Amino acid sequence: MTGGPGVLAADPADPLTLADVEDRARAVLAPEVYDFVAGGSGREETLHANRAAFDGCHLVPRVLSGVATADTTTTLLGVPASMPVAVAPMAFHAVVHPDGEPAVARAAAAAGVPFTAATLSGCPLDEPAATGADLFLQLYWLRDRARTEGLVAEAERLGARALMLTVDVPFMGRRLRDLRNGFTVPAHAAPVNLADSQRGAGQSVGAHAATVIDPTLSWADVAWLRHRTSLPLVLKGVLDPADARRAVDLGVDGLVVSNHGGRQLDGAVPSLLALPAIRDEVGDACELLLDSGVRGGTDVLRALALGASGVLLGRPVLWGLASGGEPGVTGVLELLRAELAVSMALAGAPDVAAAGRLGVRGPSATNEREGS
Repeated sequence: MTGGPGVLAADPADPLTLADVEDRARAVLAPEVYDFVAGGSGREETLHANRAAFDGCHLVPRVLSGVATADTTTTLLGVPASMPVAVAPMAFHAVVHPDGEPAVARAAAAAGVPFTAATLSGCPLDEPAATGADLFLQLYWLRDRARTEGLVAEAERLGARALMLTVDVPFMGRRLRDLRNGFTVPAHAAPVNLADSQRGAGQSVGAHAATVIDPTLSWADVAWLRHRTSLPLVLKGVLDPADARRAVDLGVDGLVVSNHGGRQLDGAVPSLLALPAIRDEVGDACELLLDSGVRGGTDVLRALALGASGVLLGRPVLWGLASGGEPGVTGVLELLRAELAVSMALAGAPDVAAAGRLGVRGPSATNEREGS
């Protein structure tokens, strides 16, 4: 590193932002595949509102703090991490690159951040587990209850560090780009952790989800799962403080404040705007992660300042995979950590705890927090 904390000595040809990585991915992907990853539901209002929320969130830096370098290390759900970031769960990695999930897991292991394996992964769970990455398992509540239980048991056997139950997908939102493109689940990326008859090759993503995901998931099922496993349990897709409180009362260890990257209810509140009220509601009773719209190190810092313990990084990981395979994902994670270190130092935050005490100003009182 040269020139200051977190500044990478880069080749001029290297991408300088995660947006640059997306541009490279767009250039190599078929248009319908790019749209599958980039798109949201409905008119994509929530997709765009996620970014607008970050862009309208202004940090209040502290000066004369003597911060020469910033320490980005932390723990997420008890797992040491080089920065407050984990790879988000995403289906069908092989649709953008043949190396798929194992390549992303290897890059996450090398970067020192957790990797979240998706229920709709295109490889068996033991493949990302074998990379040495700290593994979280994202769980959809399947119509096949026995398969749901089997995935939980497999996660426990493989030494997964947490279960992440997605609670905002009783069925898939209407993703108009996919419908217009006629996008279907490709056979080479079909989810292998389901029964052979449930893998959905050749179906639309929405039709496939409707056949395998149980839309009747309820709080009683969350309570059952809490008693079924000793792994830390995280609910992904919570936006209402009342739901957050109920989850904590059931013994949930963490929440992901998320609108599914704008891919479910179009018009839902941006995740970043929902975060402060949820933190105020639950206090320190559980960890809060945030996803939907994170596109750089300053975004991570904004989330920390508004009360998150860390973030999940989604689409940029797939852009890195599409444009450069495993080295491309490594580059994305290195760039994000460098950006975060610079932003923390410039804000006068020597470590992640100090980042959480920064003041924030925004377009509405709901996302203003005083520093300390």
